[in-house]
Amino acid sequence: MTAPPLMTIDAATRRVSLDTRDPAFFAAPHGAYAALHAAAPSFFWKEQRQWYVAGYDEVNALLRDRRFGRQVLHVATREELGLPEPKPHLADFDALEAHSLLELEPPAHTRLRTLVNRAFVSRHIERLRPEIAGLANTLIDGFSADGCVELLSAYAEIIPVTVIARMLGVPEAMGPSLLDWSHRMVKMYMFNPSPDTEHDANAAAAEFARYLRSVVAEKRRAPGDDLISLMIAAQENGDRLSEDELISTAVLLLNAGHEATVHQIGNAVNVILASGLDPARLFADAAATERTVEECLRHAAPLHVFQRYALSDVELDGGVRLKKGERIGLLLAAANVDPRKFRDPLAFRPERDEGAHLSFGAGLHFCIGAPLARLELQIALPVLFERLPRLRLAAAPKVRDSFHFHGLEQLDLAW
Repeated sequence: MTAPPLMTIDAATRRVSLDTRDPAFFAAPHGAYAALHAAAPSFFWKEQRQWYVAGYDEVNALLRDRRFGRQVLHVATREELGLPEPKPHLADFDALEAHSLLELEPPAHTRLRTLVNRAFVSRHIERLRPEIAGLANTLIDGFSADGCVELLSAYAEIIPVTVIARMLGVPEAMGPSLLDWSHRMVKMYMFNPSPDTEHDANAAAAEFARYLRSVVAEKRRAPGDDLISLMIAAQENGDRLSEDELISTAVLLLNAGHEATVHQIGNAVNVILASGLDPARLFADAAATERTVEECLRHAAPLHVFQRYALSDVELDGGVRLKKGERIGLLLAAANVDPRKFRDPLAFRPERDEGAHLSFGAGLHFCIGAPLARLELQIALPVLFERLPRLRLAAAPKVRDSFHFHGLEQLDLAW
């Protein structure tokens, strides 16, 4: 596998030029990652105008390094750092981000995560197993009788959004709206969003927040056993979530609770079918299923990059110098295919036992929904291949024109 033809690497200066809109890159980024590991596992990305890190040990360490954070304005002002002022047309989007678990740093992050975390511990999530299995089987029952299906819209999207909506106490009939708001908002996390994307994401954020405020108001009047009701009632040393914190957390859980899992189901099915391995062996028992799911997460991760700010002037190993307020990009998916960590890293090998991947991150911001995502994958994939043992690709999968979230646009299957 070779690097995309439009990628250039100056190993001496560690300067890299790579267009994220190059189909040769976003459709198959492993080639670029292999070239980076060989020549410049830490590098300055010219088009993005900042430093990035691709090595497993380096990414793992930086995810845990408290000299870096998801935000920086708690240690300095915009004026001090030379950061631009907020864009007025992103006011509604920024209002949700201001209280997002994904963006906060301690002590605010610690307080908010403590209040939310109890609902996502593994023993609570495991209770959802029969419900998820029933949903997966019902969806397969509804596949077309002609032996063909577009898997993303008929299966991969529906399972995670239905599960997280049920957990939060949002009507399942809102699924299409939740998907629409989420798809429009997550485009903001891609490199260099256009003004049209920004305006549309802000409109989606406003619509999403307005709807959830009505849900929260109803839960206050008539609490249930759902997550929103539990968050309303949750206390830690007498402290409760504010209304804005409730809304931001619900939006994050709905978006993060399905967006990455949709891509991971599609990516995993595509990888398994392309591998030629026997799905019956890959999902022969609980242990085999767990190994297969973890290898899918390593080999075909949906989230490829995680950004962090330097909270002070920092010099990293290898001479990378960052000033306070500068960002560094951590390439999670590249770290997952680091040959220093994984033998034959570009190969799909479900029997691997070489340590943890970084698809859920690490450290303070390790994905709170990891137990739920793992359970959904451990059910959705085996059920699909057990019910449709002759499953095959009906057409070449269409890859989304997106680097940040790596996934498919369309996955047509037949059996």
